[in-house]
Amino acid sequence: MTPTQEKPQLRWGIIATGWISSMFVQDLLAPRADAPARHIVSSIGSSSVEKANAFIDKMWKASAEPRPSPYGTYQEVYNDPNVDIVYIGTPHVLHKQNCLDAIAAGKNVLCEKPFAMNEREAQEIVDAAKNRGVFIMEAMWTKFFPVVQALYDHIYVKKSIGQVRRAFVDFGSSMDFDAIPGDSRLKDPKLGAGAILDIGIYTLTYASIIMGEGKLGDEHPHPKISSSMEIINGVDESDSVILTYDAGAARRLPEGSITVFSDIGPSCPKGFRVTREGEEPVVYRFDSPEGTLGFFYEADAVACDIAQGKLENDVMPLSETLRMMRLIDECRRQNGHKYPQDDA
Repeated sequence: MTPTQEKPQLRWGIIATGWISSMFVQDLLAPRADAPARHIVSSIGSSSVEKANAFIDKMWKASAEPRPSPYGTYQEVYNDPNVDIVYIGTPHVLHKQNCLDAIAAGKNVLCEKPFAMNEREAQEIVDAAKNRGVFIMEAMWTKFFPVVQALYDHIYVKKSIGQVRRAFVDFGSSMDFDAIPGDSRLKDPKLGAGAILDIGIYTLTYASIIMGEGKLGDEHPHPKISSSMEIINGVDESDSVILTYDAGAARRLPEGSITVFSDIGPSCPKGFRVTREGEEPVVYRFDSPEGTLGFFYEADAVACDIAQGKLENDVMPLSETLRMMRLIDECRRQNGHKYPQDDA
């Protein structure tokens, strides 16, 4: 679709004005000549009109795009007739209610990861969306990067390193945990604080992509799960998970390796290096347009899906969201790690 007027157009309502919403909106506002969709931010919802206006002043300072409507409640965003889809960037403990409220208003939804606190909550959201007939997707943005598709092609189509036997995925954040306020989403168990929901979901996603043969949801192989957690004051500060897949003739010598790299972390991959036995490494790098992080990839996919009348995405279908929540629930169960929402 070359002419601009033929591109799908999506009008966004943004819920919450924290870091993740800032990065998402930054990508929506960034000019991209070859963008397959047009994105318009129609409204911003925060806990007060003042906070919404402050967010708009900051994000639109250097943008020529029309300024959105500021709202002091989320419900006003859901009720805005100029909003086609709601992006939910609140702490994950609020995702279920935010999703249900947006769905009840008939809005399509892109909800940040993790989709919910557990599989039961996720299933409730999925059921509500299906009953209302609206599009909904978990914002697992990493899966939409071109580098991830290229990684899959090298592993399963080109078979650049033969059959994959093992995958090691690490994601950590260096922070002074003692200095974090007790009511922070990073520290308060009631807000779902902890490694596995915040960043562990990325490592599990990579493992699933690399070892899962491209199969999603119920078609994904069923690995044996073994997990351990370092739980301090009700928060899993460090997690280790081993997923054992049927890798066939595991005694064969490895033919090579692939190393994924990033400038800021595994959630935002920039490329990978293919190393085959006896050969020089080959590096493949995929840089996003200037001024973006890569959130626009998922936004473009959602816009195209909705324009085609789809209610879920093929790369991140709802069955995959439910499978991932089920996997995380099992990791927590093995360590006796519960959230208040588990008993709700």
